[in-house]
Amino acid sequence: MGRIITEKLETAGQYFTFLGELCRCMVRRPFRVGQYFAEIEHLGINSLFVIILSGGAMGMIFALQMVTLLSDFQAEIGTGAAVAVAMGREIAPVITALMLIAKNGSAMAAELGTMRVTEQIDSLESMSISAAHYLVLPKVVASFLVFPILTLLADMVGSAGAFVVSVSLYNIESAGYLDYLFDFLSPRDIFMGLIKSAVMGLIVSTICCFTGLKASQGAKGVGDSATKAVVASSVSILVADYLLTTIILRFIYR
Repeated sequence: MGRIITEKLETAGQYFTFLGELCRCMVRRPFRVGQYFAEIEHLGINSLFVIILSGGAMGMIFALQMVTLLSDFQAEIGTGAAVAVAMGREIAPVITALMLIAKNGSAMAAELGTMRVTEQIDSLESMSISAAHYLVLPKVVASFLVFPILTLLADMVGSAGAFVVSVSLYNIESAGYLDYLFDFLSPRDIFMGLIKSAVMGLIVSTICCFTGLKASQGAKGVGDSATKAVVASSVSILVADYLLTTIILRFIYR
């Protein structure tokens, strides 16, 4: 037990050292703008279909649940507001982060892990090229920018899906539905989700890249690092979601 705890503490220390190196790299030249745009395209544009599908599905499912619940109180018209607030504050940031972990986080870990075990990273370092600056930083910055944008997209698609379900399947009056939604929903509900998604983007990208860079033992090590990256980042965003919700509600939106 003591050995396991020591190893976990050592890994945590290495991770925070890695974060410090990334912070130093942010102000270091050269600024490879092309790599940043390439990562934004890879992480963002290529993930649009996944986010649209998952966000729409979550909005429609949650609308079905809310209509059933609110019908007991003759308050079905509030379905849209409930779905929009839930999507904005919690569902959209978390489901977006989980989808991007499955699609992009594992790919980050596998890519860097493969470069590590095939000694490509060692070759870069032998030429005085920092792997953190050249390979990791563009992924982290792109994730920080892309996660909130895709979360906002999930908000809109989820609300649209809830509208379709509520109006077409349950014949809720559309004008009153939308009027109640826009009266109840406030910008801070959306901003809360965007803040969470930006932080989650940093958490996911740094954990996945850190785990990939630590890969060893050939192909098996690459597979293990990808699995560890997915599990660690998924658990971390759920813990971060609770902590961020507590901080935002207690100190910002009091």
